[in-house]
Amino acid sequence: MRLAITAATFMALGGAAMAGPISFASGWQEQRLSLFSTNDYRFGSSLSMQSEGSVSIAWTRVGQGDWGADAASWNWTVEESVPATDLSRKGGDDRNLSIYFVFVPEASAPGLANANIRSLLGNSEVRIIQYAWGGNHGRGQVLPSPYGPRGQGVTIPLRQAGTGSHSENVDLAGDYARAFGGSKGALVGLAVSGDSDDTDSRIRAAIGGLTLR
Repeated sequence: MRLAITAATFMALGGAAMAGPISFASGWQEQRLSLFSTNDYRFGSSLSMQSEGSVSIAWTRVGQGDWGADAASWNWTVEESVPATDLSRKGGDDRNLSIYFVFVPEASAPGLANANIRSLLGNSEVRIIQYAWGGNHGRGQVLPSPYGPRGQGVTIPLRQAGTGSHSENVDLAGDYARAFGGSKGALVGLAVSGDSDDTDSRIRAAIGGLTLR
């Protein structure tokens, strides 16, 4: 799994998210993580995704009116699932769906609003929480990301690998404090990914009803 994600990936292209409910109909773009690997994303009232031995992300920038969001909720469905994996293992951490929340200090957010990938790569102020459906971990564990600079990102599993439909409600501020300590700062980016390249398996899944509060 080559999902070494930085805030630059999420913020380098445009598309401001709407206040409150987040639209999947516009403002989202796919970012390939490999020249020969891509998922099939469909955008509309929800975001549907198919992945066949592949990995990529779909992402958008968060509008300034939502930089202060402390919580989020969404619905997601998985019809075909990857096997259970170890989400803390680099190169072996396939998962059905992940949703990423990208934070920077409030004082830094205005200056980074129009930053490009090159200027943001390696930014030590960035913090990323990834909520995942997949793996074999207990719900709510905080797993350090095996990718990127140490201490920059964490994975929090919400559902183990398998199929079904569920609703989620997460405390962004509380999870940030558990993962990194201190205040979460400004939420500047969102992303959704599917990852099936290590297990050469297939995912059919969707996410909708994404709301920031």
